[in-house]
Amino acid sequence: MKPYRSMLFVPGHKPDWVDKAVASGTDAVILDLEDSVPIHEKAGARGTVAKSIEALAGAGGNVGVWVRPNGWESGLAGLDLEQVVLPGLHGLLLPMVYTAADVARFDTLLTHFEIKNGLELGSIELFPALETAQSMGRCEEIAAASPRVVSLFGATARDADVARSLGYQFTLEGLETLYIRSRIVLACRAAGLDHPIGGLWQDIKDIEGLRTFAEGNRKLGYRGFVAIHPSHIQHINEIFTPAPDRVAFYRGMIAAFEAAEAAGHGAVTYEGQHVDYAHVKTARETVAFADSLGS
Repeated sequence: MKPYRSMLFVPGHKPDWVDKAVASGTDAVILDLEDSVPIHEKAGARGTVAKSIEALAGAGGNVGVWVRPNGWESGLAGLDLEQVVLPGLHGLLLPMVYTAADVARFDTLLTHFEIKNGLELGSIELFPALETAQSMGRCEEIAAASPRVVSLFGATARDADVARSLGYQFTLEGLETLYIRSRIVLACRAAGLDHPIGGLWQDIKDIEGLRTFAEGNRKLGYRGFVAIHPSHIQHINEIFTPAPDRVAFYRGMIAAFEAAEAAGHGAVTYEGQHVDYAHVKTARETVAFADSLGS
């Protein structure tokens, strides 16, 4: 998965909002066919999303293009995929996943429509949203359910599906979701998925709360954040971009270690710290992430 710091939901039936989303600086847009689209507009929204995908692909930008289809239980998923599995689509954010079998069903549908619509087989990625107690309890299985799975979405928002499913009362400190958020990061990493993504923050005007919640997720190991409002993107991008002084520190560490290594040493003291191969691996990973973002 491309290292997205930010992914921004856009209601699929509102094409004029897509340009605003791109202008916000988001790394990816999620064109939504599920919760933000009224039932009576879902059929028309599919064609609208298809046109948005084509427009974004034609614009030639670097913004990731994702679609959230309706969940498997809705009976609408196949109708959604038939129209939106197109050139320019990078992946699907899967809603209301319960088990690995749900992921496998979407994988099968994707294979069918990739062949039918002339796309490279396996080119569309899957990003399961863990928003049920069942999916949280099976996050390890879901992470390994398909080669298409590139990340997990730990959607621990206030009053939404996860809160209802688990019965927790949301707090900014996040102790009520600390275990599950940590477990999702571990499940991702254990499956070789190095870019777990968190979210959401729904209090549009509470920027301080957004920053606190997003920073807490970053410290746990999340590498990006899903947003619902364009005004949040600049803050999310800042939080999930490695700080310049941290990157500079690690660049210096790598240079110092490589000089020591060339002189026949397997360790070096750098700015008062013992540094060996394990520490340099961490430094190189951070620098590579920053470079991939253009930092």
